[in-house]
Amino acid sequence: MRSLELSGQVGFNSLPHQVVRKLVGQGFCFNILCVGETGIGKSTLINTLFNTTFENEEGDHYEQEVKLRSQTYELQEHTVKLKLTIVHTVGFGDQINKEESTKPILEYIEAQFEKYLEEELKIKRSLFNYNDTRIHICLYFIAPTGHTLKSLDLVTMKKLDSKVNIIPIIAKADIMSKSDLGNLKKKVMNELESYGVQLYQFPTEDEEVGEINSSLNARLPFAVVGSTEDIKIGNRMVKARSYPWGAVQVENEEHCDFVHLREMLLRVNMDDLREQTHSRHYELYRRCKLEEMGFKDTDPDSQSFSLQEMYEAKRKEFLKELQHREESMRQMFVNKVKETEAELKEKEKVLHERFEELKRMHQEEKRNLEEKRRELEEEMNAFNRRKVAAEALMGQALQGCSQPPLKKEKDKKNFFSLPSACSLTSGRNLN
Repeated sequence: MRSLELSGQVGFNSLPHQVVRKLVGQGFCFNILCVGETGIGKSTLINTLFNTTFENEEGDHYEQEVKLRSQTYELQEHTVKLKLTIVHTVGFGDQINKEESTKPILEYIEAQFEKYLEEELKIKRSLFNYNDTRIHICLYFIAPTGHTLKSLDLVTMKKLDSKVNIIPIIAKADIMSKSDLGNLKKKVMNELESYGVQLYQFPTEDEEVGEINSSLNARLPFAVVGSTEDIKIGNRMVKARSYPWGAVQVENEEHCDFVHLREMLLRVNMDDLREQTHSRHYELYRRCKLEEMGFKDTDPDSQSFSLQEMYEAKRKEFLKELQHREESMRQMFVNKVKETEAELKEKEKVLHERFEELKRMHQEEKRNLEEKRRELEEEMNAFNRRKVAAEALMGQALQGCSQPPLKKEKDKKNFFSLPSACSLTSGRNLN
């Protein structure tokens, strides 16, 4: 490639100004993920960073699982427009079993990568005005216990370091002394280094910001204090937290690292954070996804291939796999049907045997009942015969006993039919 010198001004030196005007007109987007326990001061710090009050529901410690809540706002500073998305991890660290605390966060980050990849792979895509929701920075809030990192903090940051730019923050640093705070910073960095957690490193290659970023790298993790309350100190109003013994000024470098955090996050490295998200974390996710789909880059020594050939090869492979699965499912269905038929036949056999046994028992009971019925009929016939014979004997006996009483009644009647004789007899006796 040859380098040539121009003999006069052409005008393409205004290209940066054209790009700036275009980007300013289009606006920018910036997405922040806040990870930390409930009540650690995430919302207060975000409000302090952007010098405004964002809407946010107060969380409690009774969430059954970690939920991610995102809110998007339109901000404008002079002529620059910023679409800011803040994602809060509601209920993080509040569960007894914390094994699944990181899973929803990873799923959310990968879901945003997946949306961008789907838009990128469309035939008719619109990346120019695409609503980019990929997370550009993760502010990880560390509790100011003064001892060391919790196991949940180490596990979470280790799982997130390949997905997002991580900046560790010691929240509510005003509750610790300077010496304790310095010791905690050293312990945190030593543990993160020994555990292999890759934090976001501020770029030092640029001459303009190299010195600033070098000093910022030395201050990790940032010990910050957040406050939206204005307090009069001397002759000016400053944001601070008031205590009986005095006030902690948020923007005082002797009190906390808030100024350095804002310098790093908004004034110096915001574009680098966006670039790192796209060129490092998203590209890693994209490469893994495309490799899973069967796409691969060609080596310098290998022959080039066309996308159509790759598509046809993948289509044939997919159809072959689909046919294999179909055959497997069909064979599985046939085997299942055979097993079911065998079970039904076995049950039918058992039922038939049971039916035959019941039928035999029924016939035996019927035969026994028939025999008992015949015996009962014979007993009834014999009883009837004895009854008839007894009635006949009783009739003869009654006839034999009824004749003498009739003769006595006749004699008695004849006796009372002679009145004269009775009177004569009674008169003789009287004389």
